[in-house]
Amino acid sequence: MRLLRSTDLALRVLMRLAVAGGSQPTTRDVAAAMDVPYTHAAKVVADLRHRGLLTARRGRGGGLTLTEKGRGASVGALVRAFEGEGDVVDCEGGSATAPCPLRSDCRLRGALRRAQEAFFASLDPITVADLAADPTGPLLLGVPRVRQGSA
Repeated sequence: MRLLRSTDLALRVLMRLAVAGGSQPTTRDVAAAMDVPYTHAAKVVADLRHRGLLTARRGRGGGLTLTEKGRGASVGALVRAFEGEGDVVDCEGGSATAPCPLRSDCRLRGALRRAQEAFFASLDPITVADLAADPTGPLLLGVPRVRQGSA
């Protein structure tokens, strides 16, 4: 299973904010530090803000701040939210493919569904705060903050 870029970025943003202390990086700072396009980071930040996991203030003295809900958020719940709980394989076929001829009697779909749920369940007890604990925290603080217009 491979996570979507948005899921990966959401987790990394939350982890970075968990160790930010008094600093409030901007969305541009996050995009630069994570080496992703600003538009992609802005969409992820907006989604996280909508979910109540971070706050975003504009203007001078603004930036991103992790909420208590964000600090205690379950990684399993976050991954489910960003990835969706759809099947790993599309047995019904999308608009571009025909349905699988084995779909009525195939055991693969159920096995993959159980494996996917085991994956999510293994992440459920882990929180964002857990991910940002030592030794990861100091590494996250070392991620450079690049301001727009700086060399």
